Amino acid sequence: MCGIAGIVSLGDTSLENQVGAMIDAQAHRGPDAMGIWTDDRCALGHRRLAIIDLSEAGRQPMSNDDGSLWVTFNGEIYNFQELRLDLEGKGHHFRTRTDTEVIIRAYEQWGIDFLAKLRGMFAFGIWDQRKRQLLLARDRVGKKPLFYTQAGNRFLFASELQGLLADKSIDRAVHLPAIDAYLTHGYVPAPYTAFRGILKLPPAHYLTLDVNPEGMKIGTGRYWSLNYAPKLRIREDEACEALREKMTEAVRLRMISDVPLGAFLSGGIDSSIVVGLMAHLSDRPVKTFSIGFKEAEYNELDHARRVAQKWSTNHHEFIVDPDALSILPRLVRHYGEPYADSSAVPTYYVSQMTRQYVTVALNGDGGDESFAGYERYLGNYLAERMQAVPGVASAAKALSRVIPDSINPKSRMRQAHRFLSVASRPMANRYARWLTYFQEETKPGLYSREFISELGGLHDGWLNSVFAELPRSEPPLHPIDVAMAVDVVSYLPYDLLVKVDITSMANSLEARSPFLDHEVMEFAAQLPVEIKVRGRQLKYLLKRAFADLLPPENVNRRKMGFGVPVGEWFRGPLRGLLYDQLFSRESVNRGYFQETEIKRLVDEHLEYRADHSFRLWNLLMLELWHQEFIG
Repeated sequence: MCGIAGIVSLGDTSLENQVGAMIDAQAHRGPDAMGIWTDDRCALGHRRLAIIDLSEAGRQPMSNDDGSLWVTFNGEIYNFQELRLDLEGKGHHFRTRTDTEVIIRAYEQWGIDFLAKLRGMFAFGIWDQRKRQLLLARDRVGKKPLFYTQAGNRFLFASELQGLLADKSIDRAVHLPAIDAYLTHGYVPAPYTAFRGILKLPPAHYLTLDVNPEGMKIGTGRYWSLNYAPKLRIREDEACEALREKMTEAVRLRMISDVPLGAFLSGGIDSSIVVGLMAHLSDRPVKTFSIGFKEAEYNELDHARRVAQKWSTNHHEFIVDPDALSILPRLVRHYGEPYADSSAVPTYYVSQMTRQYVTVALNGDGGDESFAGYERYLGNYLAERMQAVPGVASAAKALSRVIPDSINPKSRMRQAHRFLSVASRPMANRYARWLTYFQEETKPGLYSREFISELGGLHDGWLNSVFAELPRSEPPLHPIDVAMAVDVVSYLPYDLLVKVDITSMANSLEARSPFLDHEVMEFAAQLPVEIKVRGRQLKYLLKRAFADLLPPENVNRRKMGFGVPVGEWFRGPLRGLLYDQLFSRESVNRGYFQETEIKRLVDEHLEYRADHSFRLWNLLMLELWHQEFIG
């Protein structure tokens, strides 16, 4: 796991110093070593977190035998040993034990088609001197980030926005449509960033930059997508056996390491399965790490301890309290653009604690999106069923007016109210409503006239286009499959995976996710929904296939999610911070919002008349980002 950067230029001669500043800004991603390589057109930089082959032979940037190819690589190729054997059989000779060298040899052998052969998480740049071509690529689901910009006669790329912004000539102008997207979703989806001139390469994509005397030509392409049809014809017991085999292999591959490793353990189904498989595959106790809160309704430590005791792990815990929010400015700097998932705070602290003991940590990310773990998936299915019966959807909407909302974000009453109020809407609109902070109908009252004018008016939400771009199938996909497919290309890569990459790498920790193995995901996507969900029981197949690894008390409890009690913190120790930031002169003068609407949201929340905790956190993080990067 590392930090990478690079520059391609048509005439600049100080490339080494420039790329040096870019990788220095990402030193936290690779504290073990640094390297720079340049020729007359390209400079590649690398910060190394040594995981495989800790010797000097593993240093990057790395070249092929004649120096015509150079690579800077961030991530892990889990099938590198298998690929190496294949390449050796084709006449290639290796100087190191690294997966980095496998990338170079695979590119020599197969060209750009080698991307489909990689099994892992990655972002890399390859400079081909003969072609005068730069190739950038990201892994299938977006575990590893990659940003780029073209500024005049220069093209720059880096693992983090900090790397690009280390170059003072890069324009920091705010991209207002990205701010609108952030306020809607809590993140900025690719290809955009919060900066007008900087883009992010989407997951499962590659970019080519061809350089010639006349200029630079950029091309992009997609090399993978997840298919939910046709469905496998498979018995339930066969599905359990196949899933057990695939997950065991995915965990085994991610335990290959020349440095100590452990696991995040939340007490949920997914991380518990990973820890159980690690215990079976290891000849020593697994090191596990959990995070908790003083507020009981957010605390899962008892469930994590139950799993730790079952497998006699070497277990560690950390309690997050409001004082822990002193790290907010640091998080804002690391994310580089506005990011509104408050669970980044505990994820940062569990990463910090974990790094004191190990360099690699496995986690349960991705289990929900492949095996139907979110209650909104059932809600999406139920709403479609209701709409098929004349009169039922309109009756549900009327009932929503009778059922009171609740200020408790975990209340079943609130959940029922949210479901019934949108059950009659089209699927894309309904699902977006469950996943957004500020909905389209609320924005005219929130945004100032000036902001709306600069945006060029209000537009349909980004998730509508995600739904529209889903592949059509016959028969149509099950509503639960549709919801999972949308999450895999939106919520998963731009919220969850960004959170874990930034918080773990800020602590020089590598996070690995067996459930995000593309072979596991492809198998899960082609399973019939009826095998993954049984009645109202989510993750039915997962629970049955791994029943022996899970404490019975953990299996059927309600999913808690990785929530943070920011609502109560805003009413208590963070009250002053909220007022100071949202009503500062700088915030008001920025002119994005109608001040009276911001005051209404704050007052209703503080006076227990409504729960606006997520919206207020969204606004707070936007303001802190402006202060850090825009001024």
